[in-house]
Amino acid sequence: MVFKKMLSAFGVGGPSVDTVLTNPNTRPGLTLDGHVNLVGGDAPASIEQVTVSLVTRVEIEGGDSEYAGIMEFHRMPVSGAFELAPKQQLAIPFQLPVPWETPVTDVYGQRLHGMTMGLRTELAVARAVDKTDLDHVAVHPLPIHERILDAFQALGFRFKHADLERGRIHGVQQTLPFYQEIEFFAAPQYAQTVSEVELTFVTGQRGVEVVLECDKRGGFLSAGHDVVGRYAVAHTDAERTDWVQVVDGWLRETTARYGSLRAPGYGTHHGHGRRGPGMGGMVAGAALGVAGGLVAGELIEDAFEGDFGDFGDFGGE
Repeated sequence: MVFKKMLSAFGVGGPSVDTVLTNPNTRPGLTLDGHVNLVGGDAPASIEQVTVSLVTRVEIEGGDSEYAGIMEFHRMPVSGAFELAPKQQLAIPFQLPVPWETPVTDVYGQRLHGMTMGLRTELAVARAVDKTDLDHVAVHPLPIHERILDAFQALGFRFKHADLERGRIHGVQQTLPFYQEIEFFAAPQYAQTVSEVELTFVTGQRGVEVVLECDKRGGFLSAGHDVVGRYAVAHTDAERTDWVQVVDGWLRETTARYGSLRAPGYGTHHGHGRRGPGMGGMVAGAALGVAGGLVAGELIEDAFEGDFGDFGDFGGE
Protein backbone atom coordinates (compact mmCIF):
# COMPACT_ATOMS: atom_id res chain seq x y z
CA MET A 1 0.00 0.00 0.00
CA VAL A 2 2.87 2.36 0.85
CA PHE A 3 4.47 1.55 -2.51
CA LYS A 4 1.20 2.26 -4.30
CA LYS A 5 0.92 5.64 -2.55
CA MET A 6 4.45 6.44 -3.65
CA LEU A 7 3.63 5.54 -7.24
CA SER A 8 0.54 7.73 -7.03
CA ALA A 9 2.63 10.65 -5.82
CA PHE A 10 4.75 10.29 -8.97
CA GLY A 11 1.67 10.26 -11.17
CA VAL A 12 1.51 6.51 -11.74
CA GLY A 13 -2.07 5.28 -11.57
CA GLY A 14 -3.25 8.86 -11.09
CA PRO A 15 -5.84 10.85 -13.07
CA SER A 16 -5.25 11.68 -16.73
CA VAL A 17 -6.08 14.81 -18.71
CA ASP A 18 -6.78 15.24 -22.42
CA THR A 19 -8.02 18.49 -23.94
CA VAL A 20 -10.00 18.46 -27.17
CA LEU A 21 -10.42 21.75 -29.05
CA THR A 22 -13.62 22.21 -31.03
CA ASN A 23 -11.46 23.96 -33.64
CA PRO A 24 -7.72 24.63 -33.21
CA ASN A 25 -7.96 27.53 -35.68
CA THR A 26 -8.69 31.00 -34.36
CA ARG A 27 -7.93 34.71 -34.83
CA PRO A 28 -6.89 37.51 -32.49
CA GLY A 29 -9.89 38.76 -30.53
CA LEU A 30 -11.87 35.52 -30.99
CA THR A 31 -11.96 32.45 -28.72
CA LEU A 32 -10.70 28.90 -28.45
CA ASP A 33 -13.47 26.52 -27.41
CA GLY A 34 -13.10 22.98 -26.16
CA HIS A 35 -13.43 20.44 -23.38
CA VAL A 36 -10.94 19.26 -20.78
CA ASN A 37 -11.55 15.52 -20.43
CA LEU A 38 -10.50 13.95 -17.14
CA VAL A 39 -10.36 10.28 -16.20
CA GLY A 40 -9.89 9.29 -12.57
CA GLY A 41 -7.01 7.06 -11.57
CA ASP A 42 -6.81 4.06 -9.24
CA ALA A 43 -7.64 6.11 -6.15
CA PRO A 44 -9.69 9.22 -5.34
CA ALA A 45 -7.84 12.43 -6.24
CA SER A 46 -8.23 15.94 -4.86
CA ILE A 47 -8.08 18.28 -7.86
CA GLU A 48 -6.97 21.76 -6.81
CA GLN A 49 -7.51 23.55 -10.14
CA VAL A 50 -7.73 23.01 -13.89
CA THR A 51 -6.27 25.78 -16.07
CA VAL A 52 -5.70 26.38 -19.76
CA SER A 53 -3.05 28.74 -21.11
CA LEU A 54 -1.50 29.90 -24.37
CA VAL A 55 2.22 29.29 -24.73
CA THR A 56 4.65 30.20 -27.50
CA ARG A 57 8.37 30.37 -28.28
CA VAL A 58 9.96 33.77 -27.70
CA GLU A 59 13.45 35.09 -28.49
CA ILE A 60 15.05 36.51 -25.35
CA GLU A 61 18.21 38.60 -25.15
CA GLY A 62 20.48 37.91 -22.20
CA GLY A 63 23.69 39.93 -22.07
CA ASP A 64 25.47 39.45 -25.38
CA SER A 65 23.54 36.32 -26.34
CA GLU A 66 20.04 35.51 -27.51
CA TYR A 67 18.14 32.32 -26.77
CA ALA A 68 14.63 30.95 -27.25
CA GLY A 69 12.36 30.24 -24.30
CA ILE A 70 8.83 28.92 -23.99
CA MET A 71 6.61 31.61 -22.53
CA GLU A 72 3.11 31.40 -21.15
CA PHE A 73 1.34 34.66 -21.99
CA HIS A 74 -2.35 34.08 -21.29
CA ARG A 75 -3.98 31.89 -18.65
CA MET A 76 -7.52 31.09 -17.50
CA PRO A 77 -8.87 28.74 -14.82
CA VAL A 78 -11.61 26.41 -16.07
CA SER A 79 -12.36 24.74 -12.74
CA GLY A 80 -11.82 25.19 -9.05
CA ALA A 81 -11.21 22.46 -6.48
CA PHE A 82 -13.16 19.18 -6.56
CA GLU A 83 -12.81 15.46 -5.85
CA LEU A 84 -12.32 13.05 -8.74
CA ALA A 85 -13.42 9.50 -7.99
CA PRO A 86 -11.51 6.43 -9.24
CA LYS A 87 -12.10 5.89 -12.98
CA GLN A 88 -14.61 8.78 -13.03
CA GLN A 89 -14.92 10.46 -16.44
CA LEU A 90 -15.53 14.20 -16.51
CA ALA A 91 -15.66 16.74 -19.35
CA ILE A 92 -15.23 20.42 -18.46
CA PRO A 93 -16.17 22.88 -21.21
CA PHE A 94 -14.24 26.14 -21.66
CA GLN A 95 -14.11 29.19 -23.91
CA LEU A 96 -10.73 30.95 -23.81
CA PRO A 97 -10.65 34.53 -25.17
CA VAL A 98 -7.67 35.01 -27.50
CA PRO A 99 -5.88 38.32 -26.74
CA TRP A 100 -5.96 40.87 -29.56
CA GLU A 101 -2.16 40.99 -29.64
CA THR A 102 -1.76 37.22 -30.06
CA PRO A 103 0.75 36.73 -32.89
CA VAL A 104 -0.29 35.25 -36.22
CA THR A 105 1.04 31.74 -36.82
CA ASP A 106 -0.62 30.74 -40.12
CA VAL A 107 -1.01 32.71 -43.35
CA TYR A 108 -2.53 31.40 -46.63
CA GLY A 109 -3.08 28.07 -44.91
CA GLN A 110 0.65 27.66 -44.18
CA ARG A 111 2.48 27.82 -40.85
CA LEU A 112 4.84 30.81 -40.75
CA HIS A 113 8.36 29.45 -40.51
CA GLY A 114 9.62 30.20 -37.00
CA MET A 115 6.26 30.29 -35.20
CA THR A 116 4.93 27.89 -32.56
CA MET A 117 1.73 28.20 -30.53
CA GLY A 118 0.04 25.79 -28.18
CA LEU A 119 -2.77 25.49 -25.67
CA ARG A 120 -1.43 24.04 -22.42
CA THR A 121 -3.79 22.36 -19.95
CA GLU A 122 -2.66 21.89 -16.38
CA LEU A 123 -4.35 19.61 -13.87
CA ALA A 124 -3.14 20.51 -10.37
CA VAL A 125 -3.47 17.44 -8.14
CA ALA A 126 -3.04 17.68 -4.36
CA ARG A 127 -0.01 15.76 -3.04
CA ALA A 128 0.91 14.46 -6.47
CA VAL A 129 2.66 15.44 -9.68
CA ASP A 130 0.62 17.85 -11.81
CA LYS A 131 -0.55 16.55 -15.18
CA THR A 132 -0.34 18.56 -18.40
CA ASP A 133 -1.55 18.34 -21.97
CA LEU A 134 -0.45 20.40 -24.98
CA ASP A 135 -2.46 21.00 -28.16
CA HIS A 136 -1.60 22.72 -31.42
CA VAL A 137 -3.21 26.11 -32.03
CA ALA A 138 -3.26 28.01 -35.34
CA VAL A 139 -3.79 31.78 -35.19
CA HIS A 140 -4.91 33.22 -38.52
CA PRO A 141 -4.76 36.89 -39.53
CA LEU A 142 -7.64 39.31 -39.22
CA PRO A 143 -8.88 40.98 -42.44
CA ILE A 144 -6.70 44.07 -41.84
CA HIS A 145 -3.62 41.85 -41.40
CA GLU A 146 -4.47 39.88 -44.56
CA ARG A 147 -4.81 43.00 -46.71
CA ILE A 148 -1.45 44.37 -45.58
CA LEU A 149 0.28 41.00 -46.04
CA ASP A 150 -1.36 40.73 -49.48
CA ALA A 151 0.07 44.15 -50.34
CA PHE A 152 3.60 43.09 -49.39
CA GLN A 153 3.23 40.05 -51.63
CA ALA A 154 1.79 42.13 -54.49
CA LEU A 155 4.73 44.54 -54.21
CA GLY A 156 7.14 41.64 -54.67
CA PHE A 157 8.36 41.07 -51.11
CA ARG A 158 9.31 37.49 -50.25
CA PHE A 159 8.65 36.08 -46.81
CA LYS A 160 11.82 35.14 -44.94
CA HIS A 161 11.05 34.28 -41.32
CA ALA A 162 8.87 35.18 -38.33
CA ASP A 163 9.66 35.21 -34.63
CA LEU A 164 8.66 36.77 -31.34
CA GLU A 165 10.99 39.19 -29.56
CA ARG A 166 10.63 39.74 -25.85
CA GLY A 167 10.40 43.45 -25.06
CA ARG A 168 8.58 46.65 -25.92
CA ILE A 169 8.27 48.77 -29.04
CA HIS A 170 9.05 52.40 -28.32
CA GLY A 171 5.92 54.55 -28.28
CA VAL A 172 3.45 51.70 -28.82
CA GLN A 173 0.86 50.58 -26.26
CA GLN A 174 1.41 46.85 -25.69
CA THR A 175 -0.33 44.42 -23.36
CA LEU A 176 1.85 41.37 -24.07
CA PRO A 177 5.53 41.16 -23.09
CA PHE A 178 6.69 40.43 -26.66
CA TYR A 179 6.05 41.48 -30.25
CA GLN A 180 6.08 39.59 -33.53
CA GLU A 181 8.48 40.35 -36.37
CA ILE A 182 7.49 39.11 -39.83
CA GLU A 183 10.60 39.44 -41.98
CA PHE A 184 10.66 39.93 -45.75
CA PHE A 185 13.39 40.06 -48.36
CA ALA A 186 13.12 43.41 -50.15
CA ALA A 187 11.25 43.57 -53.45
CA PRO A 188 13.36 44.50 -56.51
CA GLN A 189 12.05 48.09 -56.74
CA TYR A 190 13.27 48.80 -53.19
CA ALA A 191 16.49 46.80 -53.36
CA GLN A 192 18.69 49.86 -53.95
CA THR A 193 17.86 51.27 -50.52
CA VAL A 194 16.52 48.36 -48.45
CA SER A 195 17.74 44.81 -47.99
CA GLU A 196 15.04 43.52 -45.60
CA VAL A 197 11.83 44.75 -43.99
CA GLU A 198 10.43 43.60 -40.65
CA LEU A 199 6.68 44.02 -40.19
CA THR A 200 5.04 44.12 -36.75
CA PHE A 201 1.32 44.26 -35.95
CA VAL A 202 0.25 45.47 -32.52
CA THR A 203 -3.46 44.77 -32.65
CA GLY A 204 -6.26 46.17 -30.52
CA GLN A 205 -10.04 46.11 -30.52
CA ARG A 206 -10.34 49.16 -32.81
CA GLY A 207 -7.38 48.72 -35.09
CA VAL A 208 -3.72 47.93 -35.59
CA GLU A 209 -0.47 49.79 -35.11
CA VAL A 210 1.79 48.78 -37.99
CA VAL A 211 5.50 49.10 -37.32
CA LEU A 212 7.96 48.82 -40.20
CA GLU A 213 11.66 48.38 -39.61
CA CYS A 214 13.63 48.73 -42.82
CA ASP A 215 17.19 47.46 -42.95
CA LYS A 216 18.63 50.36 -44.94
CA ARG A 217 21.35 49.20 -47.26
CA GLY A 218 24.77 50.77 -46.68
CA GLY A 219 26.89 52.29 -49.44
CA PHE A 220 30.57 51.92 -50.24
CA LEU A 221 31.58 54.42 -47.55
CA SER A 222 28.52 54.35 -45.30
CA ALA A 223 27.19 51.79 -42.86
CA GLY A 224 23.69 50.38 -43.12
CA HIS A 225 20.98 51.58 -40.75
CA ASP A 226 17.62 50.41 -39.46
CA VAL A 227 14.85 52.95 -39.97
CA VAL A 228 11.47 52.69 -38.30
CA GLY A 229 8.04 53.89 -39.36
CA ARG A 230 4.83 53.55 -37.35
CA TYR A 231 1.31 53.76 -38.78
CA ALA A 232 -2.15 53.33 -37.20
CA VAL A 233 -5.01 51.78 -39.18
CA ALA A 234 -8.60 50.88 -38.22
CA HIS A 235 -10.17 47.45 -38.70
CA THR A 236 -12.94 49.16 -40.65
CA ASP A 237 -10.41 50.29 -43.29
CA ALA A 238 -9.62 46.71 -44.32
CA GLU A 239 -12.02 46.52 -47.25
CA ARG A 240 -12.05 50.14 -48.40
CA THR A 241 -8.37 50.94 -48.91
CA ASP A 242 -5.90 50.42 -51.74
CA TRP A 243 -3.39 48.67 -49.53
CA VAL A 244 -0.73 48.24 -52.22
CA GLN A 245 -0.60 52.02 -52.63
CA VAL A 246 -0.69 52.62 -48.87
CA VAL A 247 2.07 50.12 -48.05
CA ASP A 248 4.24 51.43 -50.88
CA GLY A 249 3.78 54.94 -49.46
CA TRP A 250 4.72 53.76 -45.97
CA LEU A 251 7.91 52.12 -47.22
CA ARG A 252 9.00 55.12 -49.28
CA GLU A 253 8.26 57.54 -46.44
CA THR A 254 10.05 55.39 -43.87
CA THR A 255 13.23 54.98 -45.91
CA ALA A 256 13.28 58.64 -47.05
CA ARG A 257 13.06 60.17 -43.57
CA TYR A 258 15.85 58.39 -41.72
CA GLY A 259 17.02 61.40 -39.72
CA SER A 260 13.62 62.46 -38.40
CA LEU A 261 12.58 58.93 -37.49
CA ARG A 262 15.40 58.36 -35.04
CA ALA A 263 14.18 58.61 -31.50
CA PRO A 264 15.15 57.38 -28.03
CA GLY A 265 14.71 53.63 -27.94
CA TYR A 266 15.19 53.27 -31.70
CA GLY A 267 18.61 51.69 -31.93
CA THR A 268 20.37 50.31 -34.95
CA HIS A 269 21.88 47.11 -33.59
CA HIS A 270 20.91 43.78 -35.12
CA GLY A 271 17.37 44.84 -35.91
CA HIS A 272 16.29 44.79 -32.25
CA GLY A 273 16.52 48.49 -31.52
CA ARG A 274 12.81 49.07 -31.01
CA ARG A 275 12.83 48.00 -27.44
CA GLY A 276 11.98 50.57 -24.84
CA PRO A 277 12.76 50.26 -21.15
CA GLY A 278 10.80 48.06 -18.78
CA MET A 279 10.67 44.75 -20.63
CA GLY A 280 8.39 42.12 -19.15
CA GLY A 281 6.57 43.25 -16.03
CA MET A 282 3.04 42.43 -15.10
CA VAL A 283 0.28 43.78 -17.30
CA ALA A 284 -3.32 44.33 -16.30
CA GLY A 285 -5.54 41.73 -17.95
CA ALA A 286 -8.50 44.04 -17.41
CA ALA A 287 -7.61 45.86 -20.61
CA LEU A 288 -8.92 42.85 -22.51
CA GLY A 289 -11.64 41.93 -20.04
CA VAL A 290 -10.17 38.45 -19.77
CA ALA A 291 -10.79 36.21 -16.77
CA GLY A 292 -7.51 35.34 -15.17
CA GLY A 293 -5.68 38.26 -16.79
CA LEU A 294 -2.34 37.90 -18.49
CA VAL A 295 0.79 36.31 -17.18
CA ALA A 296 3.55 38.51 -18.54
CA GLY A 297 7.06 37.19 -18.78
CA GLU A 298 6.41 33.88 -17.02
CA LEU A 299 8.81 31.33 -18.46
CA ILE A 300 7.72 27.72 -18.37
CA GLU A 301 10.17 25.29 -16.79
CA ASP A 302 12.84 24.00 -19.15
CA ALA A 303 11.29 20.54 -18.81
CA PHE A 304 8.25 21.82 -20.65
CA GLU A 305 10.42 22.46 -23.72
CA GLY A 306 10.11 18.74 -24.41
CA ASP A 307 6.35 19.06 -24.86
CA PHE A 308 7.02 21.02 -28.03
CA GLY A 309 8.94 18.13 -29.51
CA ASP A 310 5.83 16.94 -31.36
CA PHE A 311 5.40 20.31 -33.04
CA GLY A 312 8.15 19.67 -35.59
CA ASP A 313 9.59 22.34 -37.86
CA PHE A 314 6.86 24.71 -38.93
CA GLY A 315 6.51 26.00 -42.44
CA GLY A 316 9.85 24.93 -43.80
CA GLU A 317 11.80 27.24 -46.01
